[in-house]
Amino acid sequence: EQGLQLLELDGSVEEDCIRIARCFEATRQRCCRLEQDGRRARMQLARVEAERAALEVKLKHARNQVEVEMKKRHRAEAELEKQERKLQLVLELLLQEPWGSEALSREQCSVLSALAGRRLGAALAPIRRSSGVDESCQSLLSHSDISYDCTEDDV
Repeated sequence: EQGLQLLELDGSVEEDCIRIARCFEATRQRCCRLEQDGRRARMQLARVEAERAALEVKLKHARNQVEVEMKKRHRAEAELEKQERKLQLVLELLLQEPWGSEALSREQCSVLSALAGRRLGAALAPIRRSSGVDESCQSLLSHSDISYDCTEDDV
């Protein structure tokens, strides 16, 4: 009886060993696929990080360029206001002098009026300059939409 049991065990043990070997092989193949997936994921991560770093550099340069352009704009606006004040003073001087309105022709008065951006009758009213940039519309490229948070520059 014990011999028959050993023979039965031998048959089932072999089948168990074969099943275990197949499971080990399936597990090994799965590990190989996962290792390949891991390598591909690491390569993709390296590419994406390199691209992110390049985009951060571009963003930093763009922020700096926007800042430079805004400083130029503010200087140009200050210069424009200075020139407008000079024009206003010249216009007021011409209109206040008794000989000014007699010496100026109608055409010259209309040119001065157009340059000043107002009628000659309102000589003491401040000039309202027209903005070269239409800031009333909300643009996707509007400078007011740009975040100047420099804390992200060091990331």
